[in-house]
Amino acid sequence: MRRAPIPGLVLADSWLAPFERDIKGRLRLYDAAMERISRRSGDIVAFADGARRYGFNRDAQTGEWVYREWAPGARELYLIGDFNGWNRASHPMQRNAEGVWELRLPADALAHGQHVKVHVVGADNQHRDRMPAWIRYTEQNPQTFDYSGIIWEPAAPYQWKNTRWNPATVRTPFIYETHIGMAGEEERIHTYREFADAVLPRIAGLGYNVVQIMAIQEHPYYGSFGYHVSSFFAPCNRFGTPEDLKYLIDTAHGLGIAVLLDVVHSHAVKNVAEGLNDFDGSGGQYFHAGERDSRHPDWDSCLFNYGRTEVQEFLLSNLRWWLEEYRFDGFRFDGVTSMLYVHHGHEPFTDLSCYFNNRVNLDAVTYLQLATTLVHRLCPGALIIAEDMSGMPGLCRPVDEGGFGFTHRLAMGLPDYWIKLLKEKPDEQWSVGDMWYTLINRRYGEPNIAYAESHDQALVGDKTIAFRLMDAEMYTNMSCLQPASIITDRGMALHKMIRLATLAAGGEGWLNFMGNEFGHPEWIDFPREGNANSYKYCRRQWSLVDNPDLRYRYLNAFDAAMVALAKRSELLDARPAQPLNMDEENRVMAFERGGLLFVFNWNGDRAIPDYKLPAPAQGRWRVVLDSDAAEFGGYARQDTTVYHFTDRKQQLSLYLLPRTVMVLAKA
Repeated sequence: MRRAPIPGLVLADSWLAPFERDIKGRLRLYDAAMERISRRSGDIVAFADGARRYGFNRDAQTGEWVYREWAPGARELYLIGDFNGWNRASHPMQRNAEGVWELRLPADALAHGQHVKVHVVGADNQHRDRMPAWIRYTEQNPQTFDYSGIIWEPAAPYQWKNTRWNPATVRTPFIYETHIGMAGEEERIHTYREFADAVLPRIAGLGYNVVQIMAIQEHPYYGSFGYHVSSFFAPCNRFGTPEDLKYLIDTAHGLGIAVLLDVVHSHAVKNVAEGLNDFDGSGGQYFHAGERDSRHPDWDSCLFNYGRTEVQEFLLSNLRWWLEEYRFDGFRFDGVTSMLYVHHGHEPFTDLSCYFNNRVNLDAVTYLQLATTLVHRLCPGALIIAEDMSGMPGLCRPVDEGGFGFTHRLAMGLPDYWIKLLKEKPDEQWSVGDMWYTLINRRYGEPNIAYAESHDQALVGDKTIAFRLMDAEMYTNMSCLQPASIITDRGMALHKMIRLATLAAGGEGWLNFMGNEFGHPEWIDFPREGNANSYKYCRRQWSLVDNPDLRYRYLNAFDAAMVALAKRSELLDARPAQPLNMDEENRVMAFERGGLLFVFNWNGDRAIPDYKLPAPAQGRWRVVLDSDAAEFGGYARQDTTVYHFTDRKQQLSLYLLPRTVMVLAKA
């Protein structure tokens, strides 16, 4: 492919001109990878069809079983399982010149539901029973806790009822982040079907149009939140069968909700018995060799060798498998910062040179460009979101411009800012200017998903915004049958204001973690030895928001109202928010976006009558959202039926109540 003399990324941002050579170098690496892929497979889509070449498949002509495994360093491979009484010598596999081992079996040799493993005699001469790398379903023995692969070929495959999500219907993603196992109220692991039937209607009712699901790829340790993956092609068995997951996705599509997979390609579990670690006994294969390069310093996990063609094939095929077999509508890529840098994000990002020095992992850069290229080709309009805290330029620009091809990045600085602010300063000391700068500080032209808190802020050892604001008062003062305490009053007011400010000014999309919309109390703590394997804090207490006598329903109603307003006004499709008044003395923050006027009074003890404020346009304005409304747990002190008229200076005169936000629209 002939490239333009100057990359589009540089044309769009002259500050990147000193790094033009680096950006061109990345494009050359990407082009070279695409050329290798084309020579090998024809194109990237065919290259990413590894799930049909490896693992367990049927020969299209004869119907016989064909099992293939890439293990270039191994000395011997044997298929073992229920079908041969776990005989480690009866079914040897044959190796070709590329290190791919193969075994053919009669059409009736394997049956649905049978357990299998592969016995590997490694390059180190160690004999190990391993999980097949491309296995599509697994099961853990409840007595021995040992995992084995499952042959999955049901007699009645799932019949899809709804057409897959249409990207044209979701211009702006309003994302509901969730975890299936903890999505119910009982103290146990919940299922795909329970989520589909009980939780998806809640999500649709709140107005969210995307659900982002964590912990789908199989992982041996429940408490890893799904981020220590062992079997990349297998949906987590704890929550149900592959057909159950398809039912969930099909149900979501029927409700007009897109489904994203929280995909983990940044690392893999180090477990040898369940995972890919040292599969062929060579000390590397899928991962880097050597202790320093092969292990993540924080996560105690294995790091992929993104420069190896077979690893690219494995990971790209993994993306294609989830898109086609399960009809996911895109991905949230976990740990992108860790992938992009050899220091995994541990070094500070002080200037632009930090993104173009020898600390960048160019193999990972190329892989991510290949990954987004593949997803765009397979599923035009798919959402591809990067979890990156480094601010890498071009992450959400097209690959042809020298970018990475993601559609959005997570605005990770926003939740960190709010939690730090809540920890360190009373709200009487919050700076309006500092708040505003944090909300709007992002690269223009690269869409961000704004969020005030995600699952990270809810984990044990931290607190959600609601719990940090109200803490023990949530146990004693959330009843509507008694007056709110000062703490509860303040907490609910700030909870609404923080979330609306973040949604309105913080990005081009919105994300909420399950339960935070109604201020779910307490933390998330997975069952473990330290808590006597309790599920008490690994669930969502929907009864709190369903109880009309509790104040949680007010926060829930406000969440639904702000999402509805943003969707109705196409707020997040509009240009970035524009400041109208940042008043440190009175602690008033006013800005315009999408034709709406947002007025926040962060002052906690003083109402401001007749507050003069520049309006975005001359004329008549009306209140379209008021955090003090009774339906949101407020005191209904504003008459929202009154119109507000601009004066000759194009100013509005407003009555600003303490700790409230009003949104006005041109009438």
